[in-house]
Amino acid sequence: MLLHGGDREEARNRFGALWAEIGEDGDALHRCTLAHYMADTQDDPGDELAWDLRALAAAEGLTGTAVAEHRDASAVRSFFPSLHLNLAADYLKLQRFGAARLHLDRAWDTVGVLGDDGYGGGVRAAIGRLEQRMREHGAGE
Repeated sequence: MLLHGGDREEARNRFGALWAEIGEDGDALHRCTLAHYMADTQDDPGDELAWDLRALAAAEGLTGTAVAEHRDASAVRSFFPSLHLNLAADYLKLQRFGAARLHLDRAWDTVGVLGDDGYGGGVRAAIGRLEQRMREHGAGE
């Protein structure tokens, strides 16, 4: 609520306390979710990228057999389009167009896991908007 209310600093402080509590070896879904939100509280694009990379690493830690056996496997899979979208946006802010294109392509490749609901539609629309921004920057295909 703090983050969505605009108090990024307090959200960052509270998320930081939760991160310390969960730890680097905590539940992967919790780490993924927290890092995903923590990225949104960052003022520096490099810091935002670092948190989004942590989120992706946590999600990728639950791939293959591990994700199939994890109680929240579908939740983890549904994060991938958004995780790659965020990474593409981070890299675009940093003008690292090749990395931005790579993650935008991965976002497109993983949208099939999303449902035909508000969340899925929102992520698909956001991917489309970032695709347009990439073209405007001359970093399309």
